[in-house]
Amino acid sequence: MSSLQSLTDEQGNALSPVLGSDVKNYLIDIDGTICDDVPNEEPERMVTCTPYPDALEIINKWYDEGHIITFFSSRTEEHRAITETWLNQHGFKYHGILLCKPRGGNYHWIDNHLVKATRFKGKFTDLVKATAEIEVFQS
Repeated sequence: MSSLQSLTDEQGNALSPVLGSDVKNYLIDIDGTICDDVPNEEPERMVTCTPYPDALEIINKWYDEGHIITFFSSRTEEHRAITETWLNQHGFKYHGILLCKPRGGNYHWIDNHLVKATRFKGKFTDLVKATAEIEVFQS
C-alpha cells in the first residue's frame, strides 16, 4: 500500500494523513456493482453469483496500478466469510472489506476529505472526467 503523507494544522498539530494525489482510495459496492444484486435475505445466492468480467478486470488493474481497493457492502458480519471466499475464488485483488453499510441507497457522504462518487450504471470502464451538479454546504 502507498505510504500516507503526514499533515499538520497551522499550530503544528497532527491531522489525519492523506494518500498522495496519484493514489485513489476506491470504495466499491459488491451486490449490483461487481455481480448481480443479491439481498441479505438470500445468502445462498452469494455463493453461485458470478462476477461481472469488466469489474474484475478494471478493479484488478486499479489494484496493480497501486490504488487502494476496499469493498463495502450492506452484507452483514455473518456474511463476511462467504464474501471473502467469493472474492478470493474469483480472483479479486483488494485491501479490505467493510460490511454493514446502511441499506436502502440514497447515500449522502459527508467528510472532511474530498469525496468523489461514481454511480455504477452496468459496465466497469476506466473513469473519465465529467461535469455534474452537486450539493455543497452553503458558505
